[in-house]
Amino acid sequence: MPELELLRVDHAPALLAFERENRAYFAASVPDRGDSYFAYFDERHGALLAEQADGLCFFHLLVGDDGEVLGRVNLVDVEDGSAELGYRIAERAAGRGLATAAVREVCRLAATRYGVTTLRAVTTLDNTGSRTVLTRTGFVPTGEIPVDGRPGMGFVRSEPGTR
Repeated sequence: MPELELLRVDHAPALLAFERENRAYFAASVPDRGDSYFAYFDERHGALLAEQADGLCFFHLLVGDDGEVLGRVNLVDVEDGSAELGYRIAERAAGRGLATAAVREVCRLAATRYGVTTLRAVTTLDNTGSRTVLTRTGFVPTGEIPVDGRPGMGFVRSEPGTR
């Protein structure tokens, strides 16, 4: 059974493999990270760990029994009891309920461990799977907004620890 783990230094190789293997799959629904993301991955990984140590962000990996990264669920811009939620699940792991379970767990952690009572999220309108995960985990639509030039929807979830 996959486990949710807070990002660590030793996750770097498996996380890089996850991002490389799923690059085209992710780019179909979210903006591509670009070649520089991969070229400077180690430096970026270190910067993420520093942000996490400062309590500005909390990065979680969904890790399989074999150590393979199956997904990410991140809380970014943590401030004044709110944060933005973002997530991505590997193509080969999609459709199995892993995103819903992982997002639900991060919502619980947000309230109980990180002191976050309001979460925001955005997705494109054509990303039905992402919209479904958000509504299943207690997010409510706040209105249409552009997401990198595409039609999108904003969502909010208050008091995440109560669902």
